[in-house]
Amino acid sequence: MTLEEKTAQLVGYWLDQGGEVVAPMADEMSTAGDGRSFADITRDGIGHYTRVYGTRPVEPAERAAWLWQEQRRLKRETRLGIPAIVHEECLTGLAAWKAATFPTPLAWGASFDPELVAEMGEAVGASMRELGIHQGLAPVLDVVRDPRWGRVDECIAEDPYVVGTIGTAYVRGLQRAGIHATLKHFLAYSGSRAGRNHAPVHAGAREVRDVFLPPFEMAIRDGGVRSVMNSYAEIDGVPVASDPALLTTLLREELGFDGVVTADYFSVAFLETMHGVAADRGEAGALALRAGIDGELPTGDAYLEPLREQVRTGRLDETFVDRAVLRVLAQKEALGLLDAEAYEDEPPAAVELDGPRHRDIARRLAAESIVLLSNEGLLPLAATAGRVAVIGPNADRAEALQGCYSFANHVLAHHPEHELGFEIPTVREALERALPETEIGYARGCDVEGDDRSGFAQAVAAAAGADVAVVVVGDHAGLFGRGTVGEGNDAESLELPGVQRELVEAVVATGTPVVMVLLTGRPYALGWALDGDGPRPGAMLQAFFPGEEGGTAIASVILGHTSPSGRLPVSLPRSAGAQPYGYLRPVLGGPSEITKTDPTPVRPFGFGLSYAAFAYDDLRVDDTAATDGRFTASVTLTNTGAVAGAEVVQLYGRDPVASVTRPVAQLLAYARVELAPGQSRRVSFDVPARRFAFTGRGLRRVVEPGTVEVWLGRDAETEATPRAVVTLTGDVHEVSVDDPRVVDVSVA
Repeated sequence: MTLEEKTAQLVGYWLDQGGEVVAPMADEMSTAGDGRSFADITRDGIGHYTRVYGTRPVEPAERAAWLWQEQRRLKRETRLGIPAIVHEECLTGLAAWKAATFPTPLAWGASFDPELVAEMGEAVGASMRELGIHQGLAPVLDVVRDPRWGRVDECIAEDPYVVGTIGTAYVRGLQRAGIHATLKHFLAYSGSRAGRNHAPVHAGAREVRDVFLPPFEMAIRDGGVRSVMNSYAEIDGVPVASDPALLTTLLREELGFDGVVTADYFSVAFLETMHGVAADRGEAGALALRAGIDGELPTGDAYLEPLREQVRTGRLDETFVDRAVLRVLAQKEALGLLDAEAYEDEPPAAVELDGPRHRDIARRLAAESIVLLSNEGLLPLAATAGRVAVIGPNADRAEALQGCYSFANHVLAHHPEHELGFEIPTVREALERALPETEIGYARGCDVEGDDRSGFAQAVAAAAGADVAVVVVGDHAGLFGRGTVGEGNDAESLELPGVQRELVEAVVATGTPVVMVLLTGRPYALGWALDGDGPRPGAMLQAFFPGEEGGTAIASVILGHTSPSGRLPVSLPRSAGAQPYGYLRPVLGGPSEITKTDPTPVRPFGFGLSYAAFAYDDLRVDDTAATDGRFTASVTLTNTGAVAGAEVVQLYGRDPVASVTRPVAQLLAYARVELAPGQSRRVSFDVPARRFAFTGRGLRRVVEPGTVEVWLGRDAETEATPRAVVTLTGDVHEVSVDDPRVVDVSVA
């Protein structure tokens, strides 16, 4: 291979780039319209085609026909005859026109159901594979550290174990379908200062290894993921995209990752333009390539001519180019792109991207993710509830059900002339369908953003004339200033955007019972509605962008057809001033007599109510375990209520005395258990002692001997069983990547 052919394999080409901001600084970084023909651009081959389906609305079957022809052209007209990898976003389903939109990852976390998330991943992957797509830029394994960060809705939870288990499940689902998953964003991206996008990260080595790293280790070692994407951020002054200690030593040599490292969009060029650690694109390319980034996306700003010049002048050893090319070609070989018969078949004549299987999975996952935050006997509503007023800026807006990386909010917002392309009932429409004999009024009240209160009077009148009001408020997801949450939409306040709180308070003041429904991409400060001294909603439901079947799922929960079973994957904050906060805190990370500030969340991690009732009995925990061994904890769970329901059994632990401070509570394991009224099941956890591992003073992950406490909790603060004590025996055990990471769960 010539140097030109090698570097061509290391870059992407964004056919439709330009004019639409769907990546950070995409307008400034655009190289579209440079006058060259497509054939000239790809004369030496190409590594990736960037977002063939996901940059603008295109008919899937027509685009597939074009893609097959284009791949055949690459085989026919370039010297090496190698097709391109096609990558797409797939965080809430395939981000393409007319494709199914599933709940956002924060809702995956609320479901506590990795098996269903894997099922979703396989369905998404099957759609992608049918369209000739090879690589999906998901899942996001960033651990939530500050809800002010705009990208919280892309994340799964604030607990690394939940992130790791559910994220790994999505990886397995995608890859079972033949799609290479891509982990985002290695490493510590979500730890940015003040929750600002791309802001510096100042996390110590212990926090990096104990909080941010475990989900990636699980997806690599247990999920066999084939691609990893770097973080945009710098950690203690060193941009991740230029750090071989992270991208080579840690990722490859320690964790054993043997796939490709893909650059986040424009992150190689950002080493010059934003971080200032490179004088030009050539230096930026050399830094990134040495660090371990194998492919530059979405285009070849640095890895084409600027990088070639680095090699020609002797400033970069060509062996670094060869190393990356071999990894990219190995990926193409694994995907079948080097096979003689690649793209010799015919493209799909018709593609069903939102069929019955998609909708069934979307409905089940949405229903499992809805969290009942409060209920003063108002829910479930009877089918004969009388007149219902549906109120609020998110009550009748399909976009309010979808996350930042949904096609509707990510791309289609630039194309208002196009319809959504699939069915997505709003909360209002779902309630009207579910209650065909009920009089249902509607008033928007206000917008998500802004201070226009002119609709309040109509909303108050609608509520006053009804027997119950369903008020739907929350976020609008978008990118870079277009919305209240999403990439680049970081928040200074955690109050509901605009005048939505005032709207809720005005409706509550009418005296009509109120069901408050939140459609959001982050947790908000809701103490006033949950625990306030004055009038407040009679029930509150939290839904984190539940997708195309979210409206139907919400109506099902309100009417009691589904018992709510979602649990908070993030703490519900007291205020923005109490951030950053996470339940994995040492004693002095919470309230105490030595400070007047109180970071205690309004509702803790793991919280969620149900229409069913559950009892925990006969907790049994092994007394001892070796520091490199396992112990068993089991309990009998009984549904003592009158309706069927699902309980998320949460096993917590604490190491009360250790060589470094440890959290007051740490989720060790969880199990989602479905029970009929009166039914009992025995839930058992086989726990590796490694679940108590931490990075010690020598910066090695260890399990120390001594006593640890174990209990079952309904959330991170409410214990459901007495604490048991386990004595960990033996020497200090230094953890390796071969030690088990996951708790085995059985339900009998």
